[in-house]
Amino acid sequence: MAKKKKKLTLSGPGLLVLATLLATLPGWGAAPAAQRTRLILSIMVEGLRSDYLEMLEEKFGPDGFKRLMHNGVTIDEVEFGPNMDAAGAIAMLYTGASPSVSGISSATVYSPELRMEQSALLDPSKIGNYTDETLSPSALRVSTLSDELRIDGGGASFSHALAPNPSEAILMGGHSGNSAFWLNNANGQWATTTHYVEVPQAVGAANFTHPLAARLDTMLWAPSISLKEYPGLPEHKRHYGFRHTFSSADPNRYRRFKTTPLVNRELTDLALSYLRTLNLGKREATDMLSIAYTLEPYAEGTDVGGRVEQMDAYLRLDRDLARLFKAAGDASGLVVLLAGTPAAPSQEQDDPKWLLPSSEFSARKAVSLLNMYLIAQHGNGEWVTAYNRGAFYLNRKLIDEKALNPESLRDDAAKFLTRMTGVGNAYTIDDIQEGRAGEPLRRNTAVATAPDIFIEVLPGRVLIDDTKTPATTQTVRLAPAAAPAYIYAPERIEVDRISTPVDARRIAPTMARLLRIRSPNAASLPPIPLHSKSNY
Repeated sequence: MAKKKKKLTLSGPGLLVLATLLATLPGWGAAPAAQRTRLILSIMVEGLRSDYLEMLEEKFGPDGFKRLMHNGVTIDEVEFGPNMDAAGAIAMLYTGASPSVSGISSATVYSPELRMEQSALLDPSKIGNYTDETLSPSALRVSTLSDELRIDGGGASFSHALAPNPSEAILMGGHSGNSAFWLNNANGQWATTTHYVEVPQAVGAANFTHPLAARLDTMLWAPSISLKEYPGLPEHKRHYGFRHTFSSADPNRYRRFKTTPLVNRELTDLALSYLRTLNLGKREATDMLSIAYTLEPYAEGTDVGGRVEQMDAYLRLDRDLARLFKAAGDASGLVVLLAGTPAAPSQEQDDPKWLLPSSEFSARKAVSLLNMYLIAQHGNGEWVTAYNRGAFYLNRKLIDEKALNPESLRDDAAKFLTRMTGVGNAYTIDDIQEGRAGEPLRRNTAVATAPDIFIEVLPGRVLIDDTKTPATTQTVRLAPAAAPAYIYAPERIEVDRISTPVDARRIAPTMARLLRIRSPNAASLPPIPLHSKSNY
């Protein structure tokens, strides 16, 4: 009779020893380790719109926008709330905080004392490099995503920022960035502030070996494809293209250049030089390169809406993104955030031949009438010191001298303004702080630099700021400040689409979780739940 084999069983100490031995062998005891992030490309695009992305998708190459749209997480609508420009939106995306907390709602603030707009980041204690601007991130009261990355890396991680304008570059660079550069409006050089101590070799080469000033005269923005290939154009618009140049005789040529897609090419060229010369993404530490691009409507477009110029700008940026992604492709553990930010309000007006209901609202006339009303109520004096972007500033020194109640005076002035033709609502700073004007407006108001009274001009009205020279005009529209965003991390998260609106303050904590670093210190909302891959 065959001898019966004994069944081997382990329990207690024997099982623990076997488990410990197996765990030390390759391939046993744990799932594959997730690839650590080596490079983060954070891309902010002013004026990015979903409808243009959808309309032009078939014209895009495979390696630009399509790479994000088909292989990442698409967020159809990131909401910013009212009174936001590109700088305010970038601050919200990078800090996870609203302007009432971060202190930054826009690129500029109005100084009633100086009676002029000035940078929200003005800092006379700093000196400009390649510029006479004196700026720093000190007005930003909280930490940013780039700050937290630098802190997490103990200083070994690099964080660099490039943008057309200083506010965008500095807000992306944060308090702790290695460098932040922008194009100087006066001479076209890449400029920075002494807050940042590094001037990468790539910047020196761009400024002295291949300066924009030596090339701008020869640059031309014209259609990059045949007019017949632009989708959605009516037949009568397929016969006339556009041609924009930047003559040295034009004192505003650098400002104009910075609102065209040609500036995106310059930014990409410099970003590629950064990747190459600084070995970003190829070191042991996690690096971050932030870039701000523009797709804002060109003010000197050839037709209403600048449809042809807009489409061409998207096609050109798609090629720039493809170049950027190709250069970063060698970096293992690549993560990309591409988010749209609100464009500046268009100054174009509808032709009267279309007979749309409209009227003009003159800021100068409103200031005069309000001042006359307050004189009748409280005596002679300059009661209204300034108007700026739909807001009125009252003479606080005069109010104190007359021993008046400031809140009561503001309330009285707001009620008078609502009786003016074209004004829908008027809110005092007290209304906003106490929530009577709604939570979105309270959240998006930086109280330290806020005016006394905001007005809402009715849609369709032409808002004329004739308190300045030259006067500016804007046809009021109520389109919300929202834009799409994409998160691309193919080694970490599944392809997904989020169709419900997402609060912009959730982007920073979402990226922080993805990167496994702390959220910025003022980020109070939860991250967006992303579907991680099984080995992440």
